Amino acid sequence: MPTPALYFAVAALPTDGGVQVTGSHNPPEYNGFKMTLLGGAVHGQEIQGLHQRIMLEQYASGDGGETTDASVLGRYRDAIIARHQLARPVRVVVDCGNGVSALIAIETLRALGAEVVPLFAESDGTFPNHHPDPTVLENLVDLQAAVRSHGAELGIAFDGDGDRIGAVDEAARPVFGDQLLVIFGRDGVRRFGPGVPVIFDVKCSDELPKALAAAGARPVMWKTGHSLIKQKMKDEQSPLAGEMSGHMFFGGDWFGFDDALFAAARLLEIVAREPGGLSRLLADLPETFATPEIRIDCDDEHKFGIVAEAAEHFAASHEVNTIDGVRISWPDGWGLLRASNTQAVLVMRFEATSPEARDRYQAEVMAWLATKGVKG
Repeated sequence: MPTPALYFAVAALPTDGGVQVTGSHNPPEYNGFKMTLLGGAVHGQEIQGLHQRIMLEQYASGDGGETTDASVLGRYRDAIIARHQLARPVRVVVDCGNGVSALIAIETLRALGAEVVPLFAESDGTFPNHHPDPTVLENLVDLQAAVRSHGAELGIAFDGDGDRIGAVDEAARPVFGDQLLVIFGRDGVRRFGPGVPVIFDVKCSDELPKALAAAGARPVMWKTGHSLIKQKMKDEQSPLAGEMSGHMFFGGDWFGFDDALFAAARLLEIVAREPGGLSRLLADLPETFATPEIRIDCDDEHKFGIVAEAAEHFAASHEVNTIDGVRISWPDGWGLLRASNTQAVLVMRFEATSPEARDRYQAEVMAWLATKGVKG
């Protein structure tokens, strides 16, 4: 089942925690665990402690038991449907990418009343059509073509385990995670009232907090990572959070976890309120020019040290934010350099009011990285 369905099961069944076996959006040879315990994610030192307990074989002992409940996936579908209502049918292309969302996504969105055109809606972990990572633009090519050919109002794509969403508008232009969070944030003010805290990660556009504040929300920048974002939601008592990568977290009328299918249903509900496609919901945002996520190989032993050096170097001449990596401000834009939490890579993103400024800022950081032996 999708990872969000596991989170739902932990909330819906009389359980204390859950474990999902998943490779997330990684290639099929990758496998790992996503774990939750007593309403929170298991991460960081907790995982190291668990590993140590396993290695030392320090297990609790006693009588155990096992039960099976096959109702969870259907209950998950019904719970999403119960929380949404479309004011009119919306034509949408849905690309499951042969990921596990194929088991439930199409029927759920059709039950809401959407006119769904399915793509790659058979779960197949070899991913025979394209890799199920909607943040990579080449993975959206089939979705874009189908939106054009079917005259859809938007297209939606899921990642491999169903906790990240990607989208394109009716003209098949990609809509990034921070743009989706603008839409959800404005809707959050409508649902929860002015002053609602909306959390976003350091990779998001400068236009996001401006748009959220203008709508009456309280934008809160935080660290990248679903475990960190979930904890920040609890700290801020926030019903909504999102990441540039497409993780969208819904509290309030949901359970506070990242859920691409719930996000898809909510997006369709918002689009259905008025005529026209997805683009009108973002038409008032100023045009900026941003890179997607840029990933550069850098071994785990050096990546954090390089980011620390970058923070010191650029702080001498620029305003910087070091909440997660180093986010550098320039007169017409910003750039980010951070170490990935999960891979041996440095992650960068740049945004500016012109392509020339964006490229200039990127070149400045790349030139400094080259002095440290890191080349893209």
